[in-house]
Amino acid sequence: MTAATALVWVGVMLIGGIGSVARFLVDRTVARRMARAFPYGTLTVNISGAALLGFLGGLLLSKDVTLLAGTAFVGAYTTFSTWMLETQRLTEERQLPAAFANIAVSVLLGLAAALLGQWIAEQL
Repeated sequence: MTAATALVWVGVMLIGGIGSVARFLVDRTVARRMARAFPYGTLTVNISGAALLGFLGGLLLSKDVTLLAGTAFVGAYTTFSTWMLETQRLTEERQLPAAFANIAVSVLLGLAAALLGQWIAEQL
């Protein structure tokens, strides 16, 4: 392993840790303010992460910077598994409209956010 490769690995660990903490803080802040059964915190994290990843994808970044920013930070910040678990819990609680809304809104807003982020980056 070269020194540059080792630095990328360390960067992924550190930046991924920052992304995880950011996800925790955003999710908890939104969830406390909304105080509802619908998972608004996870929705906020995933939509803002899609916008950020779209933005990064629209920039001409080096492979290592893309790995660090996209995979490490945004990958740790967003959370597909929590989204699925929360949707499954809504179905267990027989909150089917909320479960289907969580899927539809997340996918539609996520795509729109990624496109918007990419468009913004391309305007720079």
